[in-house]
Amino acid sequence: MQATTALSDKTLHYLHLEENYGAHNYHPLPVVLSKGEGVYVWDVDGKRYYDFLSGYSALNQGHCHPKIISTLIEQVQKLTLTSRAFHNDALGEYAQFITNYFGYDKVLPMNTGVEAVETAIKLCRRWGYVVKGIPQNKAKIIVCEHNFHGRTSTVISFSSDPDSYKNFGPYMPGFEIIPYNDIDALSKALQDKNVAGFLVEPIQGEAGVVVPDDGYLAKAKQYCEDANVLFIGDEIQTGLSRTGKMLACDHENVRPDILILGKALSGGTLPISAVLADNEIMLTIKPGEHGSTYGGNPLACKVAITALSILKEEKMSENAEQMGTLFRNEIKKLNAPHVGIIRGKGLLNAVVIDHAKSEAAWELCLTLKEKGLLAKPTHGDKIRFAPPLVINREQILECVDIIGKSLLTLA
Repeated sequence: MQATTALSDKTLHYLHLEENYGAHNYHPLPVVLSKGEGVYVWDVDGKRYYDFLSGYSALNQGHCHPKIISTLIEQVQKLTLTSRAFHNDALGEYAQFITNYFGYDKVLPMNTGVEAVETAIKLCRRWGYVVKGIPQNKAKIIVCEHNFHGRTSTVISFSSDPDSYKNFGPYMPGFEIIPYNDIDALSKALQDKNVAGFLVEPIQGEAGVVVPDDGYLAKAKQYCEDANVLFIGDEIQTGLSRTGKMLACDHENVRPDILILGKALSGGTLPISAVLADNEIMLTIKPGEHGSTYGGNPLACKVAITALSILKEEKMSENAEQMGTLFRNEIKKLNAPHVGIIRGKGLLNAVVIDHAKSEAAWELCLTLKEKGLLAKPTHGDKIRFAPPLVINREQILECVDIIGKSLLTLA
């Protein structure tokens, strides 16, 4: 494996600050970024890189999209926060915009992705008791193995990843874990009359961009309808044009009963998330029964309207579909010996590294960094490749060339 270039004093300065004063809950690549624009980021030494992680798909519109930044600056100079104790002049406009955009009756605005997941869980349980008639404290939600829905104590309670849940118990009850992409397992689990919802990622991103079989989501939605169970679509990472459609569920014309959004809802400028549902579900929660200090703040509302508008104005779904197909085809053409599997939709892709060395994917990412492309392994042998959706054909081809040359360094 090619040796990593020695780090500069400036880079080491920032790395040491984090090491000495920050919690050690991440293991980043040894690069310190200070600027971003479009598909590029620059480190503190001025070196430019392609960003192939996009803030875990929070930067679909690209780094510092000028329209988003303009909206943010304009609003931040007027009003940033009122709390929901008072009305503000942006929330109603945003609520109308996003509900019309996705075709739901109501939106419940939150901040982080996992807050939106928690909100969806509460909504689903409330609906289960009030509407479906499940006995109190008996509601169950079906989830899938290898899921990633966040890191709160509730969400890790139904994780199958020891890194997420080990030594964080006791765990929240009320969840049943079934295999992903197994319609028979779902059918069996739905026989329990106390099931209120099925929470699922249309594509499992953190697990290594695991794409289910064609028809899985559509069948799952139909099975849920037949069982009077809510289909909860976690589109935090897969939504907002990332997979070549506005939502990954759109590939199978599935409309979740509860839709969870986050990440690119702000274009990477601040935490914004949202839960969308129709009145029968959303209005089961009354005033005082759920809330958020920052949820629905005017700055977030204005930024989200612009971020969503850009996706359609700049045809980012269409570009993601075309550039994603190009990327996968070109990677396949490399015929690289250590590429085991190439999978994905749109510009959410992953390559599984087939190598005897357990650190091969990490070392490959270090080599990619040296050659000007930033990506990160997940679960050991998988590397996600998810650039901003503004990337063009010439840039895709240049990046595939960088990946091809880097793969040659794997002994």
